[in-house]
Amino acid sequence: MSKFTYPFRYVPSPALEQAGRELIALLDTLPDYSREKQALSRGKMLGVLLTDHGPIYAFSGTLGGRGEFSFDTPAGERVDFAPLIFDWTAADGYFRLREAEIGSMPAGPARSLASAQLQEWLFDNYLLLNAAGEKASIRQIFAARGICAPGGTGDCAAPKLLQRAYLLGWKPLEMGELWYGASPASEVREQGRFYPSCMGKCGPVLDFMMRGLEVDPNPLDAGYTGRTEPELLFFDDDIIVVNKPSGMLSVPGRIKAKSMLELLRERFGPSVESCHRLDMDTSGVMVFARNPESKSNLEAQFASRSTDKFYRARLSASPLPFTRPRKATIALPLSADYYDRPRQIVDFESGKLAVTEYEVLEQFADGEIDIRFHPLTGRTHQLRVHSAHSLGLGRPIKGDCLYGAPTGCRLFLHAESLSFDHPRSGERMTFSSPIQ
Repeated sequence: MSKFTYPFRYVPSPALEQAGRELIALLDTLPDYSREKQALSRGKMLGVLLTDHGPIYAFSGTLGGRGEFSFDTPAGERVDFAPLIFDWTAADGYFRLREAEIGSMPAGPARSLASAQLQEWLFDNYLLLNAAGEKASIRQIFAARGICAPGGTGDCAAPKLLQRAYLLGWKPLEMGELWYGASPASEVREQGRFYPSCMGKCGPVLDFMMRGLEVDPNPLDAGYTGRTEPELLFFDDDIIVVNKPSGMLSVPGRIKAKSMLELLRERFGPSVESCHRLDMDTSGVMVFARNPESKSNLEAQFASRSTDKFYRARLSASPLPFTRPRKATIALPLSADYYDRPRQIVDFESGKLAVTEYEVLEQFADGEIDIRFHPLTGRTHQLRVHSAHSLGLGRPIKGDCLYGAPTGCRLFLHAESLSFDHPRSGERMTFSSPIQ
């Protein structure tokens, strides 16, 4: 029997994808003038939970100011959404009345304290259930980790789905969250695509709520399981150049999987140090230093952008025509999504400028696009966001589990070539490797 979905990194099954399409079709029957349809059309994360008694639906947050919503389709089918775990939306309820009182207070410590106390009261009233028969408040769950819950915790679609299933006594089978409506200006969202649950708000909550379920393991904990072995391209007394496979960490991380750096230290000794990084899912050419002087020199080259990097990628197919120029430059500022790291967002207020030159090499009959990138800056997930965002290319890289549609195969992004000056001789060196 299959295990329950690991919600933070998963590939939706055909049954889950079909349930998502059915939910979108149901929502499309709502009249365009309705308050709920207008709220949905502006963009909303939805959730689908398959159970032994049928699907359960949910939406993130509120809808048109309401914590619950049901409607009848023109065919007479009743559609119900899981309500808020604790409904704080009533105008005459304690939360709204106290919120109004606090809003009328002058700015200062007293107001800040009252606001924090109201938030604690709210999280004390969010009593979450799990499959092991346990019950705990949001405040208790986060306090056990020594952290405070951010505002809005518990209102995402996934916690609502599980809470509803436990209250009904239905067995959860698999779960996913998908987008409906317009994409927000900052994030990468496309209608009908499934996305992983956020770690900041939902990480502790879902970890508690899934207790008692047999859950798929975190695929990151499995370490590197690919068929392609790291390829040694060059080494001398100062540097090591390798072709890192997709799925392998560049340097040690929070998971136990062995990294490229650790493998090189096993062969060349503990003095090997990293000078730059590639995402775990990205393959391609990397350089490592074998002594402190080389490390310092190479890091300075990366910081001053005197290195030169080219990437090859495959953009996902889309029913919409690709209308971008064949060659152009993308310039969008990026910053970390505070509650959903390592995801990045487009942030015109406080983001750091990220600049990428690109050239479309070929458009295939199936709609996929072969493309070469030349990043002029080195921001986290720069090429992935520039590809997927509507202000960039509007096409996620194939296999991108964060910004596109996970396919169960690798991310089709490869560091094709890297040029730098040798730290000792000063000779300009270029290394390349074709994508495998």
